[in-house]
Amino acid sequence: MNDFKEVSESYTLSEAIKEAQRCLHCKVPGCKKGCPISNDIPDWIHELAHGNFGNAINIIHNRSNLPAVCGRVCAHERQCEGNCVLAKKGEGVHIGKLERFVADFDSEAGWSHENIPEKTRGRVAVIGSGPAGLTIAGDLSRKGFSVEIFEMMTEPGGVLTFGIPEYRLPKEVVRREIKKIENLGVKIHLRATIGSKYTIDQLFEDGFDAIFMGTGTSRPKTLDIEGGGHPGVRQAVWFLRRVSLYNSGSISRDEVVIGDGDKIAVLGCGNTAMDAARTAIRMGASEVSIIYHRDIDHMSALRAEYDEAVEEGVKFMWNTNVVKVNGAEGNRLKSIVIEQDGKQTEMPLDRLIMAVGSAPASRIVDSTEGIEVDAKGYVLTRDNPYGMTTRKGVFAGGDVTNRPATVVHAMQDAKKVAESIAKYIDAIKLIEAIG
Repeated sequence: MNDFKEVSESYTLSEAIKEAQRCLHCKVPGCKKGCPISNDIPDWIHELAHGNFGNAINIIHNRSNLPAVCGRVCAHERQCEGNCVLAKKGEGVHIGKLERFVADFDSEAGWSHENIPEKTRGRVAVIGSGPAGLTIAGDLSRKGFSVEIFEMMTEPGGVLTFGIPEYRLPKEVVRREIKKIENLGVKIHLRATIGSKYTIDQLFEDGFDAIFMGTGTSRPKTLDIEGGGHPGVRQAVWFLRRVSLYNSGSISRDEVVIGDGDKIAVLGCGNTAMDAARTAIRMGASEVSIIYHRDIDHMSALRAEYDEAVEEGVKFMWNTNVVKVNGAEGNRLKSIVIEQDGKQTEMPLDRLIMAVGSAPASRIVDSTEGIEVDAKGYVLTRDNPYGMTTRKGVFAGGDVTNRPATVVHAMQDAKKVAESIAKYIDAIKLIEAIG
């Protein structure tokens, strides 16, 4: 099953309008309360139900810079859809698919036109172009700030481009969303690594009034497992990034390493573990198992992700730990030793993929005076002004601060930081004017 075609199909026009007409337009909408970014869901669904697509997307854009992304990868069952009043009867409105339809329809029709204010309020540098960075850029650009994004990779998008598989989030969709943000006047610099040759201090010297760190967590966590340093043990984020590069034609098939009849085990049971397991199947693995130290009721992955993984052939080993890795020659394993119910058994395996979380890289912090981090390396920020680090004028949000857990939570956090950045710059400009 090496097919990366998008799994979930979109609505047709008639299907979307019919589904939108099911919305009760509640006076106290649970769906809006369940949305981390407080999207005005009943209002735009009402417009969609009447065929007013332009009004629908404009309402969505008031709260979201990435509707085509959110419509695909948000945890709808735990958020908007899970709080729909009709969900109690098992008939909740499919809000995610509707949002995806509106965003895709708008992009394909090319109807979206926004009145973009002149960039006169100040200059903001954004480090990283993942969900948090893109949200900051879009929000501040709409508020009249000149925004430039600095991205170390060859293409913007962060986890959206290199971390979420094509079958869940097509890269062309991400590119379309980013293009809309560029059309707001945002400038994106690629292969621009802040913290090595170019530093935070130099950004300030170049005239930026504030800087936002949205660098995510690029350093994978590891577990202390005997033999775990063998090259047959790979990180899930490394694997997913390699597959993304291969699918885009940037690297060769053999550089992906994993696949071609391999027996694979994935350690962990979050959405990244599910992505890695399902991607391994698509890359030709003959057998893929997810190993988790707890049971199904305690996994952090969505139930829908689990159901789809099972359907695709992924096996699950609950209440199981890996205690030893037995390596073979080269970058293959011979086996792993697992422990379940107090008993240890040997399991033949070619490669083990680790999906046990990640932590922030220290490149920017190490090259900048005054930015403090906690014991785990997460950047410390203030509540007032929200998101400002211990270095004046430098803000941070998203995974690098250890607050969000999903794309939309990173966006939620970034929206609050964007408001703080705007107030901060307005304040320093006022002080300069009267001083």
